[in-house]
Amino acid sequence: MLGLEVVVLLGGVLVAAHLAAWRFRIAPPVLLLVSGVLLGFVPALREVFLPPKIVLLIFLPVLLYWESLTSSLREIRNNLRPIVLMSTTLVVLTAGAVAAAAHALGIGWGPAWVLGAAVAPTDATAVGVLARRLPRRNVTILRAESLINDGTALVVYGLAVGITVGEESLTPPHVGWLFLLSYGGGVLIGAVVAWCGVQLRRHLGDPLLENTAIITVPFAAYLVAETVDASGVLAVVACGLIMSQAAPRVGGAAGRRQAEAFWSLATFLITGALFVLVGLEAQTAARQLTSTDLATAAIAVGVVTAVVIGVRFAYLFTAPYLVRLVDRRSQQRERRIPATARIISATAGFRGAISLALALSVPATLDSGQPFPDRDAIVFVTCGVILITLIVQGLAMPAVVRWARLPHDEAVIEELHLAQTRASEEVLEALPRLAAELDTGPAVTDRVREENAQHLAFLRAHAGETNDDPALRHAEQYTALRLAAIEHERSTVLGLRDEQRIDDAVLRQLQAVLDVEEMRLHRSDRGGHEPR
Repeated sequence: MLGLEVVVLLGGVLVAAHLAAWRFRIAPPVLLLVSGVLLGFVPALREVFLPPKIVLLIFLPVLLYWESLTSSLREIRNNLRPIVLMSTTLVVLTAGAVAAAAHALGIGWGPAWVLGAAVAPTDATAVGVLARRLPRRNVTILRAESLINDGTALVVYGLAVGITVGEESLTPPHVGWLFLLSYGGGVLIGAVVAWCGVQLRRHLGDPLLENTAIITVPFAAYLVAETVDASGVLAVVACGLIMSQAAPRVGGAAGRRQAEAFWSLATFLITGALFVLVGLEAQTAARQLTSTDLATAAIAVGVVTAVVIGVRFAYLFTAPYLVRLVDRRSQQRERRIPATARIISATAGFRGAISLALALSVPATLDSGQPFPDRDAIVFVTCGVILITLIVQGLAMPAVVRWARLPHDEAVIEELHLAQTRASEEVLEALPRLAAELDTGPAVTDRVREENAQHLAFLRAHAGETNDDPALRHAEQYTALRLAAIEHERSTVLGLRDEQRIDDAVLRQLQAVLDVEEMRLHRSDRGGHEPR
C-alpha cells in the first residue's frame, strides 16, 4: 500500500505547496523541496527513494521534450553563441573547478570529477519554473542552456565514472570522439525521429492516435540515441525543436488542444513530484553517509556550492568581454547583454533532478570489486548543492529581478498584435474569393465580413490604447454578455439533466462546447483581445 499512499501524499503536497506559494509569494519549487525534506523525518517514508533510471529514462525525456516544444527556435538561433558556450565551456569549467575543490577536501580525482560532472549542469525544469517571468531573451538563453548542457555533463560524467572503475582511457582522440558522438549523433537521431513523427502524424486523423504517437516520440528519440551511445538528451531536444516548427502544419485542432492539455498537466505533476522526491532523497543521503562525518560533508556542500555559483558568476563576467574583443561587428554589439541581466543569469544557475540522477547512478563497485570511493559523499554533496541553489537562489531571484529593473518585454504583445491584425486584413481581402470557391450565399458572406471587420477595428483601437473607443466598449460588453449567456445555457442544460429529460452523455457533449467557448472568452479577456 505504500505506493498508493505516496501517490496520495504527493498529490496533497503539490496542491498545498502551490496554494501556500501563491499565498506567500514564494516559488513553488522551494516549498516542494522543503516539504520533501520534512517528509523525510516520517519513518514510514524512509523507504521511498528516487530511482535514477526513472529520472533519466522517463521523467527527463518528458520534461525536456515539453521545454523544447515551448522554446523559441528563432531566439535560440539569435543567441546561439552564448547558449553553446554556456552549455559546453561553462559545464567543463564548473566540473573541473568542483573536482579541484573536492580533491583538496580529500576526495580522489576520479570521484571528484564524478561529483563535478553531476553538479555542473543547470536544471531545465527549475529554470523553466523559477525564471519564467524574465524577458523572453533571458528566458530563452537560460532554458536552452539547461536543455543542452545535460549532454556535456553526461559525457564528462561517463568519462569520470569509466576512468574511476577502470573502463575508460583519457586520450584526446577518445574524448573528442565521445563529444562528437554525443552531440552529432544526438542531433542527427533527434532530427530523424522528428521527421518520422511528422510523417506519421500526417496520416493520423484520430486525436487519440495522434497524441499516442506524440507521446512516444521523445522516448523513441532518447532510446535510439542511448542505444548507439549518443546523447539521448540532445536527441530529445533536437526532436522537440523540430517538432515545434513542423507540428502546426500537421494534425488537427482537436489533437493540438488535447496534446497541450496533456503535456501541461503531465509536466506539472512530474515537476512537482521531482522536487518533493529530491527533498526526500536529501534525508536519505544524510542517513547513509558513512565514508565521512556529517560535519565534514556539510563543509564540502558549502565549498562545492560556493564554487558552482562562483564559477558561473566569474564566467558570465569574463567570457562575454573576451568574445567582444574578437567579434567587433555592429550587429553583435546590438545584442550584447547588460551586466544586470548577466547577474540574473548567474543567479538562475539552479541545479535539480538531473544532477541527483547522475549522483545516484554512480556504480556501487569498481571492476576490482572494491566499493566505489566516496559514493555516499558524492550523493550527499549533490543533494546539498541542489537544495541550496534551489532554495537560496530561488528565494533571492525575485529580489534580484526587481533590483535589475529590466525593461518590460513588449515584443510578444507587439508580435501577437501584428499577427492578429495581419490575419484579419488578409481574411477580409480573401473573403470574396473564398466565398466564391465555397459557393457561399451573400448573407453568410456579409456576416463573416462584418465579424472580421469588427475584430479588425477592435485590434486597431486596442493598439492605440484608447480605453473609451467604441470598439473596446463593444468588446467588453460582448464578452460580459456572452459569458452570462453561457452560464445561463449551462444552468438550463443541467436542469434538464436533473429532471432526467436528457442523458448524462448529452450533458457532457453540450458542456464541452460551452466550456471551450467560455475558455476562449476568458483567454481573450485576459489578453485584451476581442472574442470572435
